[in-house]
Amino acid sequence: MKLPTFADIKSAAHQIVGAAHHTPVATSRSVNARTGGEIFFKCENLQRAGAFKFRGAYNALSRLSPDERRRGVVAFSSGNHAQAIALAGQMLDIPCVIVMPSDAPAVKRRATENYGGEIVVYDRDHDDRETIGRRLASDRGLTLIPPYDHPHIVAGAGTAALELVQEVRGLDLLLVPCGGGGLLGGSALAAHACSPSCRVIGIEPAEGDDATRSFRSKQLQTVHNPQTVADGARTPSMGAITFPLMLQYVNDMTTVDDASLLRTMFYLWERLKLVVEPTGALAAAAALEGRVPVAGKRVGIILSGGNVDLSQVSTWTEQQ
Repeated sequence: MKLPTFADIKSAAHQIVGAAHHTPVATSRSVNARTGGEIFFKCENLQRAGAFKFRGAYNALSRLSPDERRRGVVAFSSGNHAQAIALAGQMLDIPCVIVMPSDAPAVKRRATENYGGEIVVYDRDHDDRETIGRRLASDRGLTLIPPYDHPHIVAGAGTAALELVQEVRGLDLLLVPCGGGGLLGGSALAAHACSPSCRVIGIEPAEGDDATRSFRSKQLQTVHNPQTVADGARTPSMGAITFPLMLQYVNDMTTVDDASLLRTMFYLWERLKLVVEPTGALAAAAALEGRVPVAGKRVGIILSGGNVDLSQVSTWTEQQ
Protein backbone atom coordinates (compact mmCIF):
# COMPACT_ATOMS: atom_id res chain seq x y z
CA MET A 1 0.00 0.00 0.00
CA LYS A 2 1.36 3.40 -1.01
CA LEU A 3 2.32 5.57 1.95
CA PRO A 4 1.00 9.13 2.11
CA THR A 5 3.48 11.94 1.51
CA PHE A 6 3.78 15.51 2.71
CA ALA A 7 2.22 16.55 -0.60
CA ASP A 8 -0.84 14.53 0.44
CA ILE A 9 -1.04 16.44 3.72
CA LYS A 10 -0.84 19.76 1.88
CA SER A 11 -3.56 18.55 -0.48
CA ALA A 12 -5.70 17.49 2.50
CA ALA A 13 -5.24 20.91 4.08
CA HIS A 14 -6.65 22.47 0.92
CA GLN A 15 -9.43 19.87 0.70
CA ILE A 16 -10.82 20.51 4.20
CA VAL A 17 -10.73 24.33 4.13
CA GLY A 18 -14.18 25.64 4.99
CA ALA A 19 -15.26 22.29 6.41
CA ALA A 20 -12.85 21.64 9.30
CA HIS A 21 -12.00 24.21 11.95
CA HIS A 22 -8.51 25.71 12.12
CA THR A 23 -8.32 25.00 15.84
CA PRO A 24 -6.63 27.37 18.29
CA VAL A 25 -3.32 26.92 20.08
CA ALA A 26 -3.56 27.42 23.85
CA THR A 27 -0.80 28.28 26.31
CA SER A 28 -0.68 28.38 30.10
CA ARG A 29 1.76 30.06 32.46
CA SER A 30 0.78 27.50 35.11
CA VAL A 31 1.70 24.61 32.83
CA ASN A 32 4.97 26.28 31.86
CA ALA A 33 5.87 26.85 35.50
CA ARG A 34 5.01 23.28 36.41
CA THR A 35 6.97 21.67 33.55
CA GLY A 36 9.79 24.16 33.06
CA GLY A 37 9.05 24.14 29.34
CA GLU A 38 7.14 26.36 26.94
CA ILE A 39 4.03 24.34 26.07
CA PHE A 40 1.69 24.88 23.12
CA PHE A 41 -1.58 22.91 23.10
CA LYS A 42 -3.19 22.27 19.71
CA CYS A 43 -6.87 22.13 20.69
CA GLU A 44 -8.38 19.43 18.50
CA ASN A 45 -10.94 18.92 21.27
CA LEU A 46 -12.52 22.02 19.68
CA GLN A 47 -12.60 20.46 16.21
CA ARG A 48 -15.92 19.62 14.53
CA ALA A 49 -17.37 16.40 15.97
CA GLY A 50 -15.06 17.00 18.94
CA ALA A 51 -11.84 15.43 17.68
CA PHE A 52 -9.08 15.55 15.05
CA LYS A 53 -10.80 12.62 13.32
CA PHE A 54 -13.04 14.96 11.34
CA ARG A 55 -10.04 16.13 9.30
CA GLY A 56 -9.34 12.68 7.88
CA ALA A 57 -12.99 11.70 7.58
CA TYR A 58 -13.89 14.74 5.50
CA ASN A 59 -10.72 14.44 3.41
CA ALA A 60 -11.52 10.81 2.59
CA LEU A 61 -15.26 11.14 1.95
CA SER A 62 -14.97 14.29 -0.13
CA ARG A 63 -12.66 12.45 -2.56
CA LEU A 64 -15.11 9.61 -3.29
CA SER A 65 -16.49 9.23 -6.80
CA PRO A 66 -20.17 10.08 -7.45
CA ASP A 67 -21.01 6.37 -7.55
CA GLU A 68 -19.19 5.67 -4.29
CA ARG A 69 -21.01 8.57 -2.65
CA ARG A 70 -24.36 7.26 -3.80
CA ARG A 71 -23.71 3.74 -2.45
CA GLY A 72 -22.31 4.98 0.86
CA VAL A 73 -19.53 4.06 3.25
CA VAL A 74 -18.91 1.80 6.23
CA ALA A 75 -16.51 2.50 9.09
CA PHE A 76 -15.63 0.83 12.39
CA SER A 77 -14.85 2.89 15.48
CA SER A 78 -15.23 3.14 19.24
CA GLY A 79 -16.48 6.67 18.84
CA ASN A 80 -14.52 9.61 17.43
CA HIS A 81 -14.00 8.23 13.92
CA ALA A 82 -17.64 7.13 14.01
CA GLN A 83 -18.84 10.65 14.75
CA ALA A 84 -16.48 12.19 12.23
CA ILE A 85 -17.56 9.89 9.41
CA ALA A 86 -21.24 10.39 10.24
CA LEU A 87 -20.89 14.19 10.28
CA ALA A 88 -18.84 14.30 7.08
CA GLY A 89 -21.39 11.99 5.48
CA GLN A 90 -24.22 14.26 6.57
CA MET A 91 -22.45 17.29 5.11
CA LEU A 92 -21.69 15.52 1.82
CA ASP A 93 -24.99 13.59 1.59
CA ILE A 94 -23.25 10.21 1.81
CA PRO A 95 -25.00 7.34 3.67
CA CYS A 96 -22.85 6.00 6.51
CA VAL A 97 -22.91 2.67 8.36
CA ILE A 98 -20.83 2.61 11.55
CA VAL A 99 -19.70 -0.56 13.35
CA MET A 100 -19.40 0.36 17.05
CA PRO A 101 -18.60 -1.75 20.14
CA SER A 102 -21.45 -2.32 22.58
CA ASP A 103 -19.42 -0.60 25.31
CA ALA A 104 -18.68 2.56 23.29
CA PRO A 105 -19.21 5.74 25.31
CA ALA A 106 -22.87 6.68 25.18
CA VAL A 107 -22.08 10.29 24.29
CA LYS A 108 -20.20 9.15 21.17
CA ARG A 109 -22.94 6.76 20.11
CA ARG A 110 -25.64 9.41 20.52
CA ALA A 111 -23.67 11.92 18.49
CA THR A 112 -23.09 9.37 15.72
CA GLU A 113 -26.82 8.69 15.55
CA ASN A 114 -27.64 12.39 15.63
CA TYR A 115 -25.38 12.93 12.62
CA GLY A 116 -27.39 10.31 10.74
CA GLY A 117 -25.09 7.30 11.02
CA GLU A 118 -26.60 3.81 10.95
CA ILE A 119 -25.02 1.94 13.84
CA VAL A 120 -24.21 -1.77 13.83
CA VAL A 121 -23.22 -2.94 17.32
CA TYR A 122 -20.68 -5.68 18.05
CA ASP A 123 -19.19 -7.37 21.13
CA ARG A 124 -15.62 -6.18 21.57
CA ASP A 125 -14.64 -9.35 23.46
CA HIS A 126 -15.90 -11.84 20.88
CA ASP A 127 -16.31 -10.15 17.49
CA ASP A 128 -13.81 -8.68 15.05
CA ARG A 129 -14.89 -5.24 13.88
CA GLU A 130 -12.78 -5.30 10.73
CA THR A 131 -14.38 -8.57 9.64
CA ILE A 132 -17.83 -7.11 10.23
CA GLY A 133 -16.90 -3.95 8.32
CA ARG A 134 -15.56 -5.87 5.33
CA ARG A 135 -18.64 -8.09 5.25
CA LEU A 136 -20.96 -5.09 5.24
CA ALA A 137 -18.88 -3.45 2.52
CA SER A 138 -19.15 -6.58 0.39
CA ASP A 139 -22.82 -7.26 1.04
CA ARG A 140 -24.03 -3.69 0.53
CA GLY A 141 -21.49 -2.36 -1.95
CA LEU A 142 -20.16 0.18 0.56
CA THR A 143 -16.72 1.79 0.57
CA LEU A 144 -14.76 0.87 3.69
CA ILE A 145 -13.14 3.84 5.46
CA PRO A 146 -10.99 2.50 8.34
CA PRO A 147 -10.19 4.72 11.33
CA TYR A 148 -6.46 5.10 10.78
CA ASP A 149 -4.90 2.79 8.18
CA HIS A 150 -5.96 4.76 5.10
CA PRO A 151 -3.85 7.30 3.18
CA HIS A 152 -6.54 10.02 3.11
CA ILE A 153 -7.27 9.52 6.81
CA VAL A 154 -3.58 9.83 7.73
CA ALA A 155 -3.08 12.85 5.47
CA GLY A 156 -6.11 14.58 6.94
CA ALA A 157 -4.95 13.88 10.48
CA GLY A 158 -1.55 15.33 9.64
CA THR A 159 -3.10 18.73 8.91
CA ALA A 160 -3.48 19.37 12.65
CA ALA A 161 0.29 19.16 13.19
CA LEU A 162 0.87 21.11 9.97
CA GLU A 163 -1.17 24.00 11.36
CA LEU A 164 0.66 23.82 14.68
CA VAL A 165 4.21 23.83 13.30
CA GLN A 166 3.33 26.62 10.88
CA GLU A 167 1.85 28.74 13.67
CA VAL A 168 4.43 28.00 16.39
CA ARG A 169 7.93 28.14 14.99
CA GLY A 170 10.96 26.50 16.52
CA LEU A 171 9.35 23.54 18.34
CA ASP A 172 11.85 21.20 19.94
CA LEU A 173 9.33 18.46 20.64
CA LEU A 174 5.93 17.39 19.33
CA LEU A 175 3.98 15.00 21.59
CA VAL A 176 1.17 13.11 19.90
CA PRO A 177 -1.43 10.63 21.24
CA CYS A 178 -1.27 7.22 19.61
CA GLY A 179 -3.92 4.55 19.11
CA GLY A 180 -3.68 3.04 15.66
CA GLY A 181 -1.13 5.66 14.65
CA GLY A 182 -3.02 7.73 12.08
CA LEU A 183 -2.57 11.00 13.95
CA LEU A 184 0.98 10.11 14.96
CA GLY A 185 2.03 9.10 11.44
CA GLY A 186 0.50 12.17 9.82
CA SER A 187 1.91 14.48 12.49
CA ALA A 188 5.41 13.04 12.25
CA LEU A 189 5.32 13.32 8.46
CA ALA A 190 4.24 16.98 8.67
CA ALA A 191 6.84 17.84 11.33
CA HIS A 192 9.63 16.13 9.41
CA ALA A 193 8.86 18.21 6.32
CA CYS A 194 8.28 21.57 8.04
CA SER A 195 10.54 21.40 11.09
CA PRO A 196 13.17 18.66 10.69
CA SER A 197 14.85 19.44 14.02
CA CYS A 198 11.62 18.83 15.95
CA ARG A 199 11.57 15.43 17.67
CA VAL A 200 8.23 13.62 17.50
CA ILE A 201 7.21 11.33 20.36
CA GLY A 202 4.11 9.16 20.38
CA ILE A 203 2.21 8.55 23.62
CA GLU A 204 -0.12 5.64 24.27
CA PRO A 205 -1.81 4.12 27.35
CA ALA A 206 0.34 1.72 29.37
CA GLU A 207 -2.26 -1.06 29.06
CA GLY A 208 -2.29 -0.70 25.27
CA ASP A 209 1.41 -0.42 24.55
CA ASP A 210 1.53 -2.28 21.22
CA ALA A 211 2.89 0.71 19.28
CA THR A 212 5.66 1.29 21.82
CA ARG A 213 6.65 -2.37 21.68
CA SER A 214 6.48 -2.24 17.88
CA PHE A 215 8.76 0.80 17.85
CA ARG A 216 11.30 -0.86 20.14
CA SER A 217 11.32 -4.25 18.37
CA LYS A 218 10.85 -2.91 14.80
CA GLN A 219 8.27 -5.68 14.39
CA LEU A 220 4.50 -5.19 14.48
CA GLN A 221 3.12 -6.07 17.92
CA THR A 222 -0.50 -6.53 18.97
CA VAL A 223 -2.65 -6.20 22.07
CA HIS A 224 -6.09 -7.69 22.72
CA ASN A 225 -8.84 -5.42 24.03
CA PRO A 226 -6.67 -3.35 26.42
CA GLN A 227 -8.50 -2.18 29.54
CA THR A 228 -7.82 1.54 29.71
CA VAL A 229 -9.82 4.74 30.18
CA ALA A 230 -8.33 5.91 26.88
CA ASP A 231 -11.10 4.28 24.83
CA GLY A 232 -9.89 5.94 21.62
CA ALA A 233 -6.56 4.11 21.90
CA ARG A 234 -7.88 0.59 22.46
CA THR A 235 -6.70 -0.50 19.03
CA PRO A 236 -5.25 -4.00 18.48
CA SER A 237 -2.22 -2.88 16.48
CA MET A 238 -0.81 -0.34 14.10
CA GLY A 239 -1.49 -0.82 10.40
CA ALA A 240 0.21 -1.38 7.06
CA ILE A 241 0.45 2.40 6.57
CA THR A 242 0.90 3.72 10.10
CA PHE A 243 3.58 1.27 11.24
CA PRO A 244 6.08 2.14 8.47
CA LEU A 245 5.40 5.85 8.99
CA MET A 246 6.18 5.47 12.68
CA LEU A 247 9.45 3.66 11.99
CA GLN A 248 10.50 6.28 9.45
CA TYR A 249 9.47 9.54 11.08
CA VAL A 250 8.81 9.07 14.83
CA ASN A 251 11.75 9.62 17.17
CA ASP A 252 10.48 7.84 20.26
CA MET A 253 7.47 6.28 21.97
CA THR A 254 6.37 6.10 25.59
CA THR A 255 3.32 5.30 27.69
CA VAL A 256 1.31 6.78 30.56
CA ASP A 257 -0.80 4.86 33.05
CA ASP A 258 -4.49 5.54 33.59
CA ALA A 259 -4.02 7.30 36.92
CA SER A 260 -1.60 9.80 35.37
CA LEU A 261 -3.92 10.23 32.43
CA LEU A 262 -6.91 11.04 34.61
CA ARG A 263 -4.93 13.46 36.79
CA THR A 264 -3.88 15.32 33.67
CA MET A 265 -7.36 15.33 32.19
CA PHE A 266 -8.86 16.87 35.33
CA TYR A 267 -5.99 19.37 35.52
CA LEU A 268 -6.73 20.52 31.98
CA TRP A 269 -10.40 20.86 32.86
CA GLU A 270 -9.78 22.78 36.06
CA ARG A 271 -6.79 25.00 35.23
CA LEU A 272 -7.04 25.58 31.48
CA LYS A 273 -10.84 25.21 31.17
CA LEU A 274 -10.28 22.77 28.29
CA VAL A 275 -12.66 19.81 28.18
CA VAL A 276 -10.48 16.94 26.98
CA GLU A 277 -11.36 13.24 26.99
CA PRO A 278 -8.91 10.68 28.44
CA THR A 279 -7.43 9.71 25.06
CA GLY A 280 -7.11 13.38 24.17
CA ALA A 281 -4.96 13.99 27.26
CA LEU A 282 -2.35 11.29 26.50
CA ALA A 283 0.33 13.61 25.16
CA ALA A 284 -0.29 16.24 27.83
CA ALA A 285 0.07 13.56 30.53
CA ALA A 286 3.50 12.60 29.24
CA ALA A 287 4.69 16.18 29.75
CA LEU A 288 2.85 17.01 32.97
CA GLU A 289 3.64 13.70 34.67
CA GLY A 290 7.31 13.67 33.68
CA ARG A 291 7.30 10.77 31.23
CA VAL A 292 8.97 13.02 28.66
CA PRO A 293 11.50 15.64 29.88
CA VAL A 294 10.33 19.02 28.59
CA ALA A 295 12.22 21.54 30.78
CA GLY A 296 13.85 24.25 28.72
CA LYS A 297 12.11 23.13 25.52
CA ARG A 298 9.41 24.48 23.23
CA VAL A 299 6.85 21.68 23.11
CA GLY A 300 3.80 21.16 20.90
CA ILE A 301 1.10 18.92 22.36
CA ILE A 302 -1.93 17.73 20.44
CA LEU A 303 -5.09 17.48 22.53
CA SER A 304 -6.72 15.00 20.18
CA GLY A 305 -10.34 14.99 21.36
CA GLY A 306 -12.92 16.28 23.81
CA ASN A 307 -15.85 13.87 23.64
CA VAL A 308 -16.19 13.19 27.34
CA ASP A 309 -18.71 10.69 28.67
CA LEU A 310 -19.80 12.65 31.75
CA SER A 311 -21.51 9.58 33.22
CA GLN A 312 -18.01 8.17 33.82
CA VAL A 313 -16.65 11.11 35.80
CA SER A 314 -17.47 9.71 39.24
CA THR A 315 -15.82 6.40 38.32
CA TRP A 316 -12.75 8.21 37.01
CA THR A 317 -12.51 10.25 40.20
CA GLU A 318 -12.36 7.03 42.23
CA GLN A 319 -9.60 5.64 39.99
CA GLN A 320 -7.14 8.45 40.74
